[in-house]
Amino acid sequence: MMLASVALLTFVTLQRLGELALAKHNTAALFARGAREFGAEHYPYMVALHAGWIGGLWLLATDRPVNFFWFGIFMLLQVLRLWVLATLKERWTTRIIVLPNAPLVRSGPYRLIRHPNYAIVAGEIAALPLAFDMYFYAGIFTVLNAIILTARIRAENAALRAAMILK
Repeated sequence: MMLASVALLTFVTLQRLGELALAKHNTAALFARGAREFGAEHYPYMVALHAGWIGGLWLLATDRPVNFFWFGIFMLLQVLRLWVLATLKERWTTRIIVLPNAPLVRSGPYRLIRHPNYAIVAGEIAALPLAFDMYFYAGIFTVLNAIILTARIRAENAALRAAMILK
């Protein structure tokens, strides 16, 4: 095992587990305020994709050296991820949760792009395997992620329209 590879995968795994705990907390708080979930039918597939992505990296990348160019790109994406979390605050979840009568967030990265978190995740799905010079792996998971994100973005936009938040 290479120490840098294991350290990077440990960081990402712990980050994702922490985010799942934060999402669970935020989801419960939003439901307590009257929020509704949309698009739940695709959520298990998204979870499976992400679990498979990180699990596969643990199986295939721990003995590979880290490409520091792609590592740098991945770490830049982590800064952008934090920007999204800081912008959404208690409204950030891993699910599509709509809080009635809450205005659409249009600050931070949301003033630049409608779905910045999804753009960041798409970058991460590619950049982390590329940091291990796993080009085919990056390509496969990028395509699978694009398929899920297509369904998710459609569901999210429909949910926001239904809640009269997105015109």
